Amino acid sequence: MTVERVLAPNPSIYTGPGTNTYLVADGNEVAVIDPGPMIQTHLLAIVDAIGDRTAVAVIATHTHPDHAPLSNPLAARLGVPVLGHGPGPEFEPDVQLADGDDVRVGAHHLQAVHTPGHSVDHLCFRLSERLFTGDHIMGGSTVVMDDASAYLESLYRVQDLGVARIEPGHGDSMDDAGDVIAGYIEHRLGREQEILGVIRAGAGTVADIVDAVYSFVPADLRAAATHQVIVQLNKLLVDEKVRFSAGAAEPSTMVELIARQ
Repeated sequence: MTVERVLAPNPSIYTGPGTNTYLVADGNEVAVIDPGPMIQTHLLAIVDAIGDRTAVAVIATHTHPDHAPLSNPLAARLGVPVLGHGPGPEFEPDVQLADGDDVRVGAHHLQAVHTPGHSVDHLCFRLSERLFTGDHIMGGSTVVMDDASAYLESLYRVQDLGVARIEPGHGDSMDDAGDVIAGYIEHRLGREQEILGVIRAGAGTVADIVDAVYSFVPADLRAAATHQVIVQLNKLLVDEKVRFSAGAAEPSTMVELIARQ
């Protein structure tokens, strides 16, 4: 069994050096994970990397624009099905994968692990001691969340898998998977406590919290930081630790702690 990486030419502040496209091969069979954005030169690079081997599937971890749009054109070029959790922008799977489903490559299987949090449709894929994590865990960066509660639960889920190596959607591979996942969990729990702490110290709006917690981020990441704070506040609202207008949250939205009796 071999794993090869073809880096998409889409570097940015959100994608790091670019999206990692993986070729998972056993014998003469190859599956492609996360073809990436609609870039023709990248499609040709993937086809060239496959060479004279037989492609069996094109798989997307989730439907964000830096991971999935090239899936259908590449699959049409290779004459294979597209696999993913469900349809999305510029993405239409032939086979919808659920938690626990297997994708066979030669004598081996990629097992789908549903890991919502970054997005509701996010899947990781386990291959023996490896885990292809898409945007659930990334090299050299934390992850933008859509649902903080679901994301934390998904981190615990992959921690329980006991894998040894992480193949992320962005950044370098990581051989210390257990430590990496534990670090992600510690970071998320720590950020939650930090937000509670700055509210307790007087931060009264979403913008105040962003200023205190994300003072280090550059201006072009301010919107992402604001989104992160609101997502985290939504979890704290459900946990009955804060009170705010979740449905209309914006930088000026007032936030307060819920006093414990």
